Amino acid sequence: MTKKEQVYEREFSKTRNRRKITRTILQLLILLVLCIFVIYSLFYTKTYQPYTDKTQSQDGFIALSYFGVQKTAGSQLLISQDRLREQLEALKKQGYETITEEDIYNYYENGTKLPPKAVFLMFEDGRRDTAIFSKDILQDLNYKATIFTYPENFAKKDNKFLTPDDLKNLTKSSYWELGTNGYRLHYINVFDRYDNYLGEMNPLMFGMVHQYLGRRYNHYLMDYIRDKYGVPKESYQRMKDRISYDYEKLENTYINEIGYVPPVSVLMHANTGSFGNNPQVSSVNAYWLKKLFKMNFNREGYSLNTKNSSIYDLTRMQPQAWWPVNHLLMRIKYDTKQDVNFETGDTKRADKWSILKGAYEFSDEKIYLTSLPEAQGIIQLKKSNNYKNIKLNVELLGNKQGTQEILLRSDDNMANYIALIVSGRDLIIQENLNGEKKDLAKENLDKINDLPIVSIPQDEHNSEEKALETFSRYASSTGQDEVYIKRLKEKSEESVPSVADGAQEYIPAINANEKGDEKISLTLQGNNISVSVNDKQVISTAVSLTNEGSIFLISAWSGHGFDQRNLTDDVYDAVFSGLTVTNLPNENILFTSKYTGIDKIEYNIKNYINVLIGWFVKYL
Repeated sequence: MTKKEQVYEREFSKTRNRRKITRTILQLLILLVLCIFVIYSLFYTKTYQPYTDKTQSQDGFIALSYFGVQKTAGSQLLISQDRLREQLEALKKQGYETITEEDIYNYYENGTKLPPKAVFLMFEDGRRDTAIFSKDILQDLNYKATIFTYPENFAKKDNKFLTPDDLKNLTKSSYWELGTNGYRLHYINVFDRYDNYLGEMNPLMFGMVHQYLGRRYNHYLMDYIRDKYGVPKESYQRMKDRISYDYEKLENTYINEIGYVPPVSVLMHANTGSFGNNPQVSSVNAYWLKKLFKMNFNREGYSLNTKNSSIYDLTRMQPQAWWPVNHLLMRIKYDTKQDVNFETGDTKRADKWSILKGAYEFSDEKIYLTSLPEAQGIIQLKKSNNYKNIKLNVELLGNKQGTQEILLRSDDNMANYIALIVSGRDLIIQENLNGEKKDLAKENLDKINDLPIVSIPQDEHNSEEKALETFSRYASSTGQDEVYIKRLKEKSEESVPSVADGAQEYIPAINANEKGDEKISLTLQGNNISVSVNDKQVISTAVSLTNEGSIFLISAWSGHGFDQRNLTDDVYDAVFSGLTVTNLPNENILFTSKYTGIDKIEYNIKNYINVLIGWFVKYL
């Protein structure tokens, strides 16, 4: 190496080292800021004030249970901090006050009265982000909640979950009580959707294969452990010992780590005939539930608990991450049979529409249209009855399990119209003439969006590969791992017929939480309608209805989407984002839900900040 090259190398090394030092300092500063943020976020500066107006007699209480809370929107599992605030603030406006575990116990055992509108607030799985991002909301609303945990997680030192010390600090804050989801989250008797037996799985294994599962699986405490034929692999005594051991571990862990066993439990999975899928299993669970706990939530899907409910067979509703506030209020309204005041959001834009069915909310640039249970939500654009030739742009963000519909050139009783319908995986242009509906065009959205076409044999093969990969990753020994790796290699080398080879196409069931996102551009002029989806021209067809008419938006529940947990939810939300209606041919805007001017700048800044925060929370 020449002297010049040596000098260059030394200078390069110095520069590289300076960059390393700078990067290390920045990383340490970020970690320090995050540590301070976490510590501050778990520190409460106020004290919960119990509600004193307990004048209710027999109306009971509602119970709401959230899986978890995150800072930003986007997840279909964890509710965002802003949406949680919207929902709980709406409950506060309705007059709901939180009650405690002791309130529920005294209500059933001692006849003590509850507040006129009482809610028991639950957060399951003991997540750290739940405690952090719900803190300010609970303080601001003077709400108290119960955090449920799996004590098996205490020994794992996983930063995702709250530690025993965290839980003690939360209870000291006065805004939290403790509950339990059981000792562990574990699955038994698991089959994929092709009835291939997978057996027992921990949550990480279950998460790897869940996309290939149907409803044939169970929770650790709910049944005998069975073989692929459904025959128990354990005797009655072995089953009893196994389940009892779980409760004993729960009891000992809580006493050793917390000092006491939480008085309330949730038996996973809910909605069984009693306390298990088998009478003998149910009997064992019943013994331990009544021995260790004062109360138990045994069911999911219905929020109301009344005086004649069993304290060991309580029910809770689990608001989902995608629910706008009116979805929650709609469910509560029909569970309790009490009137509620729905949220309308931006009243200036909401006043341009007439509500005919359901509920609507204008939030950001979106119109959330919530259906009635097992029915529709319908709104009509005011002063639109003479609209004929228009251009319409919108992004449809409602889940795929329901129907989002736009009516054009409609009369007021909706007996004559042209409709754009997005329902499940289909895009439909429909014409209704005097009550007789006719599909003018129908396209599959998966094919429009160029999603891969898979045959049933290919999908089953993929399922089998994923199972082998999962069991290999979580094998209990090196020898077992080698066996699974060998099987996986053999499986990957198998030839499987595709659709092109003549095999039947695999058409997946629509999941209840399956997110939709279709950018629609529509032009209706004269006797022709043309439609683009995600910037791709897909439909151009003639129409018979050429008279003027109104614009309607419709949200329709269309049956339960597939869900492994079999959630009970008969309300649907259509989401119309950035809806803009333009008159043709002069191009003047008749309606838009988009922001303009300074409002648009503020909206964009808010979105950029949320994206940045989301990135830091996810990756640091």
